[in-house]
Amino acid sequence: MTDPLEIRRLTYTDLPEVVAIERSAFLAPWSLAMFVLELSRPAGICLSAVCEDAVAGYLVCSRQADVWHLMNVAVAPERRRRGIGRTLLGAMLERLPPRAQVTLEVRRTNAAAIAMYDAYGFRPAGVRPRYYQDNGEDALIMWRTPGTLRGTLDDVPNPDPHAAALRAH
Repeated sequence: MTDPLEIRRLTYTDLPEVVAIERSAFLAPWSLAMFVLELSRPAGICLSAVCEDAVAGYLVCSRQADVWHLMNVAVAPERRRRGIGRTLLGAMLERLPPRAQVTLEVRRTNAAAIAMYDAYGFRPAGVRPRYYQDNGEDALIMWRTPGTLRGTLDDVPNPDPHAAALRAH
């Protein structure tokens, strides 16, 4: 990444750019209302990556009881492969409590995203069959907990007993 990148709180004024990135990144994009709802939640972490006065990417993480759920991460197509997604993920993790439990769903075929999450200590712990409505693809459920950072799933709720074999499909 050569251009300076600023990570800051995602705001309502960012939403036109965020929705445009969302529509270019996903076959079943979030609506504007979904982003407004997440921004209105006081306990969530919503970040934007700004480069050259434009939103280059964003991240939405929601707190649900004692678990954090990484709901959405996207980078503008013309800015991908520059470390923006990794920077956003690292910034989110820095804002969480030290022993936070974080979960997410990712397409089983999204090898680049799975590798990025793996690099930050997320581990596969289950599958949500036919999770993605656009094509019925399964989602890999990944967790980052104190246990996964030690190499175990001992503190992950209801892990699949065959979790180690879930990575590839």
